[in-house]
Amino acid sequence: MTNAGVEPRTENISASTKLAVDRTRMAYERTLMAWIRTATSLITFGFSIYKFFQIEGAEKQNRVVSATQFSVLMIVFGLISLLLATLQHSRDLNRLRAEYPDIPSSLARVLAGLMSILGIVALLAVILRR
Repeated sequence: MTNAGVEPRTENISASTKLAVDRTRMAYERTLMAWIRTATSLITFGFSIYKFFQIEGAEKQNRVVSATQFSVLMIVFGLISLLLATLQHSRDLNRLRAEYPDIPSSLARVLAGLMSILGIVALLAVILRR
């Protein structure tokens, strides 16, 4: 037995079932790519706010939340959303792979890893340049 108590299919699957599995896998990929775009937007928006207020010199410390704190918050939200989306994508693909073992690896996951590295670099740049 494999994941979630589902045994892999050993018989030949029909062409329509194979296409349905491929469509499902591609839907998982598209969903992860949408989350990667969202996370990238949050990370770049947070870093852009930080750089804008750094260049303008208009950072005021008497606010409830400073521009730097808001920037860090946006970058962290982007990284958390990317992590949660990647975990969900992995769970969904593993569940599909448990029943249909010949599912190819996900290239979207590689992109998610690269974007998370970019996000961590942006976060370190904001935190270490205070």
